Amino acid sequence: MPMVGSKTDSGAGAMSRPVEVSRAPGRLLRRIGWTTIAICAGAVLLLAVGFVWFIWRLPAHEIVLDRNADGIVVLSGGASRITDAVELLAAGHGRRLLISGANRATTSGEISRLNPEFAPVVRCCVDFDRSLNTLGNAIETRRWAESRGFRSLIVVTSSYHMPRAMAEIAHQLPGVALIPFPVVSDKLRAEPWWASATTAKLMLSEYLKYMFAQLRMRLNSQAGANATG
Repeated sequence: MPMVGSKTDSGAGAMSRPVEVSRAPGRLLRRIGWTTIAICAGAVLLLAVGFVWFIWRLPAHEIVLDRNADGIVVLSGGASRITDAVELLAAGHGRRLLISGANRATTSGEISRLNPEFAPVVRCCVDFDRSLNTLGNAIETRRWAESRGFRSLIVVTSSYHMPRAMAEIAHQLPGVALIPFPVVSDKLRAEPWWASATTAKLMLSEYLKYMFAQLRMRLNSQAGANATG
């Protein structure tokens, strides 16, 4: 009898082990699933907090400059940006103006035709580049500033674009003082950004581009440090 009982116990133990082993992958998959959900939720929360911080930092009103700079750079994309930059140049806030990212129709003659009172200063002191994006704007700004020995720049662009523009130019010109001159559109003055789906989408898109630019610049800096180290 003991031998029979011993065989029965041994058989039961042998049958229970495969069941326990078969449950292990299921527990592991559930654990991975919950961990993935927690990571995704944390990432979404961080992005949401970052977006609030990004919007909070955006200027709601245009400023009055209390200092001058060696040069002025305007990142084109709106007619009011160029007009404001030319006005700053005419007021003596900088010695030369770079219109970065200008399209083929934007020339000294066209600007002078639209702003005849500024024609003399436009003919003598305005330069152009045809870069296609913000990174290209920053690279061309670096070349322009270094070729002229400028150590300070006024940066003119839309208020929502200013954080990314300043980050990109500062990355290219770490030793140059940058003075932001944000241009606030009439639409943003008239209504809050969340009142328009189009404006909200623009703000979210610009925030994501800003975050991507920051990540790219950090990775490039780290790669450069590893290469020199």
